[in-house]
Amino acid sequence: MRKSRITTLAALGVAAVLALAGCASDGAGGTLEMAGKAPANDAGKGDKGTITIGFLPSWTDGLSTAYLLQDQLGKLGYAVKMQTLSDAGPLYAGLSQGDVDVFPSAWPEVTQKAYRDKYQGSIDDLGTYYDNARLTIAVPTYTDIDSIDQLKGAGSRFDGKIIGIEPGAGLTGQTQKMMPEYGLDGEYQLVTSSTAAMLTELKSATDKKQDIAVTLWRPFWANSAFPVKDLKDPKGAMGKPEGLHFLGAKGFAEKHPDAAKLIGQITLDDAQYGSLEDMVVNQFGEGKETQAIDAWIQKYGGQFDWVQK
Repeated sequence: MRKSRITTLAALGVAAVLALAGCASDGAGGTLEMAGKAPANDAGKGDKGTITIGFLPSWTDGLSTAYLLQDQLGKLGYAVKMQTLSDAGPLYAGLSQGDVDVFPSAWPEVTQKAYRDKYQGSIDDLGTYYDNARLTIAVPTYTDIDSIDQLKGAGSRFDGKIIGIEPGAGLTGQTQKMMPEYGLDGEYQLVTSSTAAMLTELKSATDKKQDIAVTLWRPFWANSAFPVKDLKDPKGAMGKPEGLHFLGAKGFAEKHPDAAKLIGQITLDDAQYGSLEDMVVNQFGEGKETQAIDAWIQKYGGQFDWVQK
């Protein structure tokens, strides 16, 4: 991806997150009434009713799969409302209360386990679409550090900071748990704000060939767009690989059995998911998500029984 495109994405992401910042809590709770305005391109005829998909625009795994579901559920005959939020806490709360029908890319096994435990019994698991997601600490490829334990004693090289994302993100919580495991909590500060702000810092540092440590995850387009490498985690303190799930409001499958069946059939491998995210985020970009999904289905649709042409 061209550097100019990265700059544009980061700038748009910062603007979007700032616009939504007043709409969510610190991740500890909140309701859908705090959510941002839904995008204008809600889709579907609505013959079978309305399904609300809740997602965080700055978390591009959910952004990509949200628009994939919008396309597929619309073709089933549903009106699809796209509801943006700015943190995971209000999204889980809205899902548990039935204000959101589907969370299109949850990390409930490790990263968002606290939310899963809190709302267990009021949320349904609709299926796992990707099974090798993981949380990482990353540095530029030119930085001569290859493991998290090597960060100890090297704080001055990184200005005593690990650059993180949203305060309520599961990745933030896991990083906070990791830091004392490696003796980093007195030497480093975990700086949180937003995914877009983290990407802006990462771009600035790598453009200048400066050292920087950031919280990242896989799958995520930034791993290939920037010259970064994952640090080894010999203690396993960033958690085990986990699955990415579709979550539904309680009773979703009973209310919308055909939608639940379709969603439960969706599985993606690395190449399929990577292409989906790249098309939505990079090749087409903001405002052209539906065109990106059309292009992706044209390329990959023949591989799936569930695709609604």
